[in-house]
Amino acid sequence: MSEKQEFGLIGLAVMGQNLVLNVERNGYSVAVYNRTTSKTEEFAAGPAKGKNIKPTETIEAFVASLEQPRRIMIMVQAGPPVDAVIGQLRPLLDQGDLVIDGGNSWYQDTERRMKSLEADGIGFLGVGVSGGEEGALWGPSLMPGGTKDAYEKVEPILKKIAAKAKEDGEPCVAYLGRGGAGHYVKMVHNGIEYGDMQLIAESYDILRRIGRLEAPQLADIFDEWNRGELLSFLIEITADIFRKIDDATGKPLVEMVLDSAGQKGTGRWTAQDAMEIGAPFPTVSAAVAARIISAHKPARIAAEKIIPGPQDVQFTGDVKGLIDDVRAALYASKICSYAQGMAMLKTASDAYGWSLPLGTAAKIWRAGCIIRAALLGDITRAFEAANPPANLLLDDFFKEAVISRQNSWRRVVGLATRHGIPVPAMSASLAYFDSYRTGTLPANLIQAQRDYFGAHTYQRIDKEGIFHSHWGK
Repeated sequence: MSEKQEFGLIGLAVMGQNLVLNVERNGYSVAVYNRTTSKTEEFAAGPAKGKNIKPTETIEAFVASLEQPRRIMIMVQAGPPVDAVIGQLRPLLDQGDLVIDGGNSWYQDTERRMKSLEADGIGFLGVGVSGGEEGALWGPSLMPGGTKDAYEKVEPILKKIAAKAKEDGEPCVAYLGRGGAGHYVKMVHNGIEYGDMQLIAESYDILRRIGRLEAPQLADIFDEWNRGELLSFLIEITADIFRKIDDATGKPLVEMVLDSAGQKGTGRWTAQDAMEIGAPFPTVSAAVAARIISAHKPARIAAEKIIPGPQDVQFTGDVKGLIDDVRAALYASKICSYAQGMAMLKTASDAYGWSLPLGTAAKIWRAGCIIRAALLGDITRAFEAANPPANLLLDDFFKEAVISRQNSWRRVVGLATRHGIPVPAMSASLAYFDSYRTGTLPANLIQAQRDYFGAHTYQRIDKEGIFHSHWGK
């Protein structure tokens, strides 16, 4: 081992360990530190044994073991733990050193930390890391934000450890902008992920409850879908899930999983910030709400016994036609969800002065991350064009893709509604599509109501100005 290590990482949970192994495998020496020394010792004696990885027992020894300018990545729980680690590091660092937060931090915390450390001449990057444990080990999608100078100090390492797109071999990492830009892109990525997962779950629910399809049949269907326009990581793993048999019961394991979905908060952040900046993202809002209501299992069980749904509704159609319709509805819904996410990134970029490259954001999602999918290549093309669309739905390819599927989409949403099957995300995507393509919405009545009870004023369609009327008798 060299006397000084080229890269340092704090936080040896599974993601941190796998990133360390990834960095070392790509030719860099690494120093590691964990607050719990036993965790460091276990890692050193296990996965790190025989590798160019230096374990340290104190944060002082950790910092001293790194070459200058130091490049230190923090992989601890988002929130106060990140501030605590930065507080320990700060007096030990020198001007020109770089701190990288690779957790799922709130982008405004990233902005605050960057400004604070820059005052001491210390660089700071907020890097979104997507791909889970496997991605961290073999190549994640990386979304860095901060100063360009800070990014350039670690760019060679990030490019080496990032996933490589199958289409052209490009590393799935690129500088996204100042401050919290990287963590913001990761947040929106996670919001799209929430929407994708809910849309897939709704498609599954329709196929099993209306089409009466069993897990082995569903596995074959999702395998077929994964060879076409729906090709994606989430469709691929869904097929695998349907094939897994529970050792204890002999039933498909998915049927033994409690229908109560957890969440870590990034989807909720996306929905909240979308409201804050005025960027409609109804699909993720519906997906977050669906997870929340899923957690109210006892209340749902009680309500099921006393609140009846539609009576004497039977599906008499062709199951093959249903499968084709659900496939089309899922793809159209996904396009609308991505359209909302990309529009949100554009709105945030304008609001916060980030100059986010939308085509680049889509490009670095093509491999390594949870939402990697075939349609990201077309999204990249759309936003890297000479005249990128104001909204993905205005791109010729995606416009035609949705228009050609809308009859199937409407049939599926209508069929689910008639059968009393909730499809909140699919309905939200369809409502977004219909709202976006409608030149005149009923918001005129809402504004009239606001003016009636609160004198909030209104504008007219036939002349300029701000108006207030006395609407009552």
